[in-house]
Amino acid sequence: MFPVMLQMALLITAGIVWQRFAPAHISAISHRRALTDIVFYILLPALVIDVLWQAPLDADTFSIQLTAISRLSVAALLMWLCLQVLKRFSDVPRAQQGALMLAATFPNATYLGLPVTSEVLGDWAHEMVLKFDLFACTPILLSLGMLMAQHYGEAATKSNPLKELIRVPPLWALVIACALNLLHVPQPEMIAHALHTLAGGVIPLMLIALGMSIRWDTFKPRLIPLLLPVCVIGLLLAPLATKQAALALGLQGQQLTACVLLAAMPTMVFGIVICERYRLDGALYAAAVFISTLLSIASLPLWFVILQP
Repeated sequence: MFPVMLQMALLITAGIVWQRFAPAHISAISHRRALTDIVFYILLPALVIDVLWQAPLDADTFSIQLTAISRLSVAALLMWLCLQVLKRFSDVPRAQQGALMLAATFPNATYLGLPVTSEVLGDWAHEMVLKFDLFACTPILLSLGMLMAQHYGEAATKSNPLKELIRVPPLWALVIACALNLLHVPQPEMIAHALHTLAGGVIPLMLIALGMSIRWDTFKPRLIPLLLPVCVIGLLLAPLATKQAALALGLQGQQLTACVLLAAMPTMVFGIVICERYRLDGALYAAAVFISTLLSIASLPLWFVILQP
């Protein structure tokens, strides 16, 4: 597992270096947005269709979905309880509360989970990642997660979660893939080759984009009391709860390992966009992304060792 994390770290480092030394004629943030847009609008939908067109949509799919929902629910509840305690000892503005709730609740299941699980478990894990994320994490983020951000935030305008869901290309790809799957439409060889070629760019570009998204300047020692619960919940307690939920739902072996590893991923990067939209504390959220990603280099191999028979 450690050699795999080292490989991931090298690609993330490439993104960090590019962020610092990007050609001056285009800003670093423009490079990052172009890269993430290519993945989000083209490559990831291709991967979704490529994998889920012929993947089994059975009882295990429902179990994976419920396992992911359990992970999100436990993390959100634990973070809410921590905030009630923190507010007794110091003033925690609502903008910070909302950022911490998002940071603890939603793991980086696709952008980091996809490369990690595929490297340590094999390409079959793509199916697990997409079911874990697109059947649970992403829809909940863009519905209940948005409502959570609105509740804590101060944005002048409120967005409609249903409209947000409609604007997500990977979810459209999910609908198309499931329709083709359930209708037993055969996958033509030429289309399969094109989808597989496009899908091959997802993992390296995701990792480079992750490196380009890390903001070193956001971490301050004074934020440690706020960030510690996020890391403990996201990297330790939520995966532990996920393991119990997965076992209760009948998931075992490599499926169990994949679900727990996905649940143990650090804070997702996309939440920074939500924080900016709803005027939450984006710097605090970015610091959570930074420190949880750094700590996950140690925690993910630990979980992998624990889960081995």
